[in-house]
This record gives sequence, structure tokens and C-alpha cells, in this order.
Amino acid sequence: METFEGSSTGEAKGVEQSVRTGTRPRARSRRLGMLAVLGALSAFGPLAMDMYLPATPTIATALHAGQSMVQLTLSGCLAGLAIGQLVAGPLSDGMGRRRPLLIGLVAFVVFSIACAMAPDIGSLIAFRFLQGMAGAAGVVLSLAIVRDMYEGTGLAPVLAPVIGGQVLRFTSWRGVFGVLAAIGMVLLVASWFLPETLPPQRRTPPRFRQLLDDSRTLARDRGYAGNTLAVTLGTAALITYISALPFIIEDAYHGSPQLFSLFFTINAIGLTLMAQLGTRLIRRLPVARVVHGSLLVMVAGALAFLAAALTGHPPLAALLVPLFVFVASFGMMRPNGTALALDGHASIAGTASAWLGALPFMLGALLSPLAGLGGQGGATVAGVLIGALCVAALGCQVLLTGGKGQRQHD
Repeated sequence: METFEGSSTGEAKGVEQSVRTGTRPRARSRRLGMLAVLGALSAFGPLAMDMYLPATPTIATALHAGQSMVQLTLSGCLAGLAIGQLVAGPLSDGMGRRRPLLIGLVAFVVFSIACAMAPDIGSLIAFRFLQGMAGAAGVVLSLAIVRDMYEGTGLAPVLAPVIGGQVLRFTSWRGVFGVLAAIGMVLLVASWFLPETLPPQRRTPPRFRQLLDDSRTLARDRGYAGNTLAVTLGTAALITYISALPFIIEDAYHGSPQLFSLFFTINAIGLTLMAQLGTRLIRRLPVARVVHGSLLVMVAGALAFLAAALTGHPPLAALLVPLFVFVASFGMMRPNGTALALDGHASIAGTASAWLGALPFMLGALLSPLAGLGGQGGATVAGVLIGALCVAALGCQVLLTGGKGQRQHD
């Protein structure tokens, strides 16, 4: 689950008043409950994208499809997540956050059921695209809601493949999509009680021209552009790792889906610890320096993974250790890079969040099929892609922002 941290002047005043009135425990409990729902909503991207990954070799067999076609089910979901965010984000700037969110949740449940019943690989690719579009509402609107309420954001680990691996102990890949539908239903009920966080006086008309104008404003901001590209390229590297890992472990090294889930658990723990370390470091160091340092470590891990892959068929540990370094460092980079990018864009938070969320999925949709081109496992191709993406992320963050992060806005 993702968590969010931050405070605002209004929140501070509310806490102070709650102390005087004796209602602080109730207010704090309500706030924690709301953040828990928002964290779960923000995990829709990882849930829709990753939870079925341990089953991808099984899907290939069951639907008589090749590895490249199964990879297209991931690309379809990523493309849907990208396009859906570009629709839901600007739309919410004009309609408010709550209505588009509830509509997206209903659609997510419907298309998750459709995925579970897909008769062939072509239908599954189409339903995955629509499922991704629906899930995008949870991703972008949870981030926009947090930006409405607080000054900063944080990210914790993606555990979806771990859940998926355990679900496969008891059911088939179709059951994984059934579980996704059930999760969507639970979050639909929980989200019904979320308040509207964007008052009418702060809304802007959801016009296409407005999207273009807001996008130009964001593109001219070097801080937003540099940090968004760093997050985009870093996330695309993570998506490449996610799409290649089940075939590396289960095909090239003949591991089980549960072994795949175990490695994801270890990486998720590292990601969590580094994310928590990042929240402490930014109290002592400039946020931009923390982002820059975490990108350097990501590059080191990615290049070490590539070096191991180039040796041919190394011991599995030689691939997994540098991947752990890369993934854990991503846990520190992503939330802080996101916070820097969104800083100062409260009036167009929906559009800013939409591009920040959509660009990684657009790039990931293009690159994920390439991760399997190297044949069984494809570690070498994945290593080239991950290394190049991490180096490019570091370059964008340094060159466009000057290493200073986001400038302050009015």
C-alpha cells in the first residue's frame, strides 16, 4: 500500500482546535482511515498491472499464446492506465474528485470480471486495456486528493505480485482477476464515504484546450519537467524489471510462482525501508539532493545487473542482488521526485498528476514487450533497457533542474 505524509496550515489549525475540544482522537482516526483508502486507491496501477504477473507463463499455455502476446496484455494495461489518467485528471479539475473516482471504480470491477472470463488472448488484451483505463481513476485522483489536502506525498511498496503468487496456490490466473474485482468492490464501498476535496470555486472547466494550456505551463517549468522525466524514466525501468522477472525466474531458472513472489517480497521490503529512510533524510537534506543520490544508486544497481547478465547464464543471485539495489533506491527516488514535481501546481493538480502518472505507463507500454526479446528469460535485453533508462533519468534530473529540484511558485 502507498502512504502519504504531509501537513498544511489548515490541518495544523484543525488539530489545534481538536485538542481544545477533546476530539483529536476521533479526527486522527478519520484522517488515518481516509489516508488508508487513498493509499489503496493509489495502488490500483500496481494491482491491475502486476498482480497477475506470476501467472503469465500459465496464461501463455492456457490461451495458446506466445510470450510476446502475453506481454501485450501488460502493454494494454499500461496504455489504458496512461490514457485513463489523462482523461480522469483534467476531468476532475472541473467536476471535482469524487464523481470520476466512483465511476472509475465501478468500471474497474466490471472489466476485472471480463478479464477473468476472457476466452482468448485477443479478448484479454482488450479487456486489460479497459481495466487499466478504469483503474487510472484511482491512481491519478488519489494523488490529486492528497495534493488538495497536503503539501507532500510519499510512496511505499508494490506488493501486488506477492499477493498474486499466493492466490495462484488456490486458483488459476482467472481467479486472480476475480480477486481484483473483489478488491475493486471493497474500495468502491470505502470510497463512497470520501469527501469532495476540490470546492467549486477552485475548479476549472474540463476543456481540451484547457488541458493543452495547462500542459504547456507544466512543460515550461524546468523543475516539473526535470523531475517528471526522472520519475517517468525510473518508473519505466521498474516496469521493465517487473515484466521481465517472471520469465527470468520461472523460465530461465525454472523457479515456481511462489519463488517469484518471495523475491518480490524481499525487494518490497527494501523499497519500504528506503522510502522510510527518505522521509527522514529530507528533514536534514534538501529534497533534490535526496532524489539525486537515490538516482545515482539506481544507476549503480542497474549497471551491475547488466554486467551480470552479459556473462551469459550467471547464478540467479548475481542478477537478483543488483536488482534489489535498484528497486530499493527507487523507493526513495519516486516519492520525493513526485513531491518536487507537484510542488507549486495546486490550481492544476489534476493535470499535473495525470501527466506524472501517464508518462511512465506510456513509456512502459512501449518497452515492456522488448524485455522478452532476448529469448528465454531475456535478462540481457532487460539489463540494457533498465541501465539506459536509469542513466537517462539521472541526466534529466540534473540537466533540467540544475540539481535544485522544483522552483517555488506563487
